[in-house]
Amino acid sequence: MQRDVMTRKLEGFGTTIFAEMSALAVETAAINLGQGFPDTDGPATVLDAAIAAIRGGVNQYPPGPGDPDLLAAIAEHQQRWYGIELDPRTQIVVTAGATEALAGALLGMLDAGDGVVVFEPMYDSYQAGIALAGAVAQPVLLSPRDDGRYGFDAAALRAAITDRTKLLLLNTPHNPTGKVFDRAELELIASLAIEHDLIVVTDEVYEHLVFDGAAHVPIATLPGMFERTLTISSGGKTFHTTGWKIGWMSGPADLVGAAKTAKQFLTYVNGAPFQPAIAAGLRMPDDHFERLRLTLQTARDHLVDGLDRAGFTTLRPEATYFVTVDIRPIAGDERGTDFCRRLPHVAGVVAVPCEVFYANPDHGRHLVRFACCKQLDLIDRAASQLAGAFGATT
Repeated sequence: MQRDVMTRKLEGFGTTIFAEMSALAVETAAINLGQGFPDTDGPATVLDAAIAAIRGGVNQYPPGPGDPDLLAAIAEHQQRWYGIELDPRTQIVVTAGATEALAGALLGMLDAGDGVVVFEPMYDSYQAGIALAGAVAQPVLLSPRDDGRYGFDAAALRAAITDRTKLLLLNTPHNPTGKVFDRAELELIASLAIEHDLIVVTDEVYEHLVFDGAAHVPIATLPGMFERTLTISSGGKTFHTTGWKIGWMSGPADLVGAAKTAKQFLTYVNGAPFQPAIAAGLRMPDDHFERLRLTLQTARDHLVDGLDRAGFTTLRPEATYFVTVDIRPIAGDERGTDFCRRLPHVAGVVAVPCEVFYANPDHGRHLVRFACCKQLDLIDRAASQLAGAFGATT
């Protein structure tokens, strides 16, 4: 019997780094600042709505496009925050988290050999989804500037686009760097998308988790971009319900329809009682979203301060659940993967090596990502352990 049974499309893709590091956290009883999930529950409004839905019998297959009330709530959300008008019947589909939405988009719109321009580092499912579609990633490097903010070279972006390029995959606010693409950067991306007639798929799951006055600008709001942009988001990060896996994609009916055609053969539908609960969350007043942002910003500050004291070069994020550090002041030329594998044993803390997020791992070999979406006492304890392990004073 032939033993090499895995498709060649997934060569090089093994168990995700998140599974490995979370298992290491359990094995060593370390503080898990690796995987990006909160350690507090979401708002009572959302949790109670899910319980009511379960007790009310919302436990069978929901409609294929999603619960009608959630579709309406997503349309209301896009209008309320960004002035984007959507038809819930044809321009929105509910998915099993943003990851399935991305898979549906890539599988539904790409043919073998198509090019996908994508900024690296990138969330790990991006490369796998591109590979499964038989397409080719065309990476553009994001790298820290002197001010600590990540940026890209405009000439490199232009050069990445070829006559095979069909799609540009954008993530803002960006995981793992915490970068928020500003309007000028988005205008450049938009101009190139229009010039080369590209589809833009944009992952905006951290849209409400921005800090220090940074503004999230959906690229779909720029002139000429709505008709070529598929926007993806989810409720997991905003409402601390990552295990529910309720996401969505929205945009022009033809893009949504193409992605939906692939998505229906993945999970088909999911999370019936959680869909009306996320609808309730999306309709919460503005002050909920502001409290959420400020709480996470405070946690970010605690973690950044602690990582600085431990001796890392810390890259202060503008958004998201994560803080990236340069480990070279502490670990010299050690690879981030090796550093993260020994970190639980020497400091009792788990992090994730950023090299797994790069098409060229060497670009991120000295970078490591910590999650700040935890309670302050846990973050402070982790910071103290890191400082103690690496000889810094608290």
